[in-house]
Amino acid sequence: MTTRRLPKAYATLRTRRAVLRFYHGDALDVFDRLGPSHVDAIVTSPPYNLGVRYRTYNDSLPADNYHDWSDRWIRAAAAALTPAGSLFLNVGSTPTKPWTAFDIANTARGHLELQNTIHWIKSIAIERAESGPKTGLERTLAIGHYKPINSERFLNECQEFIFHFSPKGRTPLDRLAIGVPYQDKSNVARWQGAGADLRCRGNTWFIPYSTIQNRKRDRPHPATFPPRLPRQCLQLHGLSRVGLAMDPFLGLGSSAVACAELGVNFIGVEIDRTYLDEAIERVRGVIARRRGQPVTPGA
Repeated sequence: MTTRRLPKAYATLRTRRAVLRFYHGDALDVFDRLGPSHVDAIVTSPPYNLGVRYRTYNDSLPADNYHDWSDRWIRAAAAALTPAGSLFLNVGSTPTKPWTAFDIANTARGHLELQNTIHWIKSIAIERAESGPKTGLERTLAIGHYKPINSERFLNECQEFIFHFSPKGRTPLDRLAIGVPYQDKSNVARWQGAGADLRCRGNTWFIPYSTIQNRKRDRPHPATFPPRLPRQCLQLHGLSRVGLAMDPFLGLGSSAVACAELGVNFIGVEIDRTYLDEAIERVRGVIARRRGQPVTPGA
């Protein structure tokens, strides 16, 4: 991992296989100092400009300003990617601003190719009668978490987009790294390449949030994603081809947690120091647990 052009990191943590560096500052500054073709995979969720209450940055920019800012950081991210790199871009929206995700994706279109569109399902209802006899469901299930909407016009928002961009739209993927077993085992013998009893998961990923007791204490950042989401993105890209991963909008550090778990070298950037400190503590906790050590806050 080459980071010679970067300033001294705010914090550096190490696992047995990886080095994770954390920077306090503006992502554009870090991109500029990082240089071109250094990063194999970027997994990130930028501010959506939906009026979310972050601690220190403005999520209610004028539309033109937000578009210009998005264009700048996506251009910088595209330059930082290696030729077979991947940008996994998580973007949400609200019922009153339904085009936000598509507008950001269209901005990225000027710099990268949209290779896949993944739907992150946070909550889903599965009807027993429609699930088929092999699932063994005894009742209709409604699983996952979402923020309810009190409205006569809009449905609850139970999904977000993960746009997978790449420089040429030809980045090879390790689809079976996150594969799922065949429900009908007769397919294992019927289909060539099904011998491992795994099929492509597809572009709908059910990844619910963990149940929390106190939002302020357990999830103090207003727009987080579970570590499983960046973990699956990195596995899909192919861990053997991830020499360096990055999240330029680190937040509480779920992408860093995923890299610590997977043993992937990582750069994380966050402009809010409180969020950054929390992200570093989360990664320290992962490292301590994997080494069988007690987790000591602030250690």
